[in-house]
Amino acid sequence: MELKLSGKTAIVTGGSAGIGLACAGALFREGVRVLIVGRNPQRLESAVRTIVDAGEDSGGQVYTVSADLTQAADIRRVETEALRVLSRIDILINCAGSARAGAFFELNDKDFLDAWELKLLGYIRMVRAVAPHMAARKDGRIVNIIGAAGRTPPSTFLAGSTTNAALINFTRGISKELARDNIRINAISPGSTATERATQLVHQTAAAKGMSFEEVMSETVAGIPVGRMADPSEIADLASFLVSDRAASITGSEILMDGGRTTGM
Repeated sequence: MELKLSGKTAIVTGGSAGIGLACAGALFREGVRVLIVGRNPQRLESAVRTIVDAGEDSGGQVYTVSADLTQAADIRRVETEALRVLSRIDILINCAGSARAGAFFELNDKDFLDAWELKLLGYIRMVRAVAPHMAARKDGRIVNIIGAAGRTPPSTFLAGSTTNAALINFTRGISKELARDNIRINAISPGSTATERATQLVHQTAAAKGMSFEEVMSETVAGIPVGRMADPSEIADLASFLVSDRAASITGSEILMDGGRTTGM
């Protein structure tokens, strides 16, 4: 399917690893000029090499900016750098976020606040920063990578699942206001995905449940009807579709990609 994204510009937060890296790479291969945002400069440079090496001669370009999205000043710096290197902002993919897994009574307030500050407020702040630029041009596309735990919260991932539930609410709520300026915003909620982050969560869950890593991993995969974790590229492909004009009538929606694990609405 021809997505006609060549020449567009994009910011991808959390773009140095996992789903964010896959999204940045997919856009690059479509000929998009991409600014990837992450906290670790070394990982960002490694991500650039990965994207360029896999991108062939797409016509895309990739830039980086090191920023901590828990800091409002860093959000402003991302905005400034995006306008400097990209000139305009057509696309935003929010993917920066982490939360510690663990037994509820072993988590403290900081575990919840850290998750909310980075992912919930980070996504909200990024939308607040870029949407006015999109509105001025009467065109914009935003995708929030959220997570299926916002709908089906495990008892060992409450800091993350409360963050995700709030972001689903935010995405739906802001969509009508943004639509007035031809800005579409949607959410993708992946289930278990084969990333470094997922491996870390399995280790933390195993510790909370008193199980081995292998036992938790087996239990996780067994609960997915398609019998496997998603590959990050699958989420990236859907994100690319959602920011294209092929999805011109889709906004305010959340699309689950959890291998059939969640049933019902």
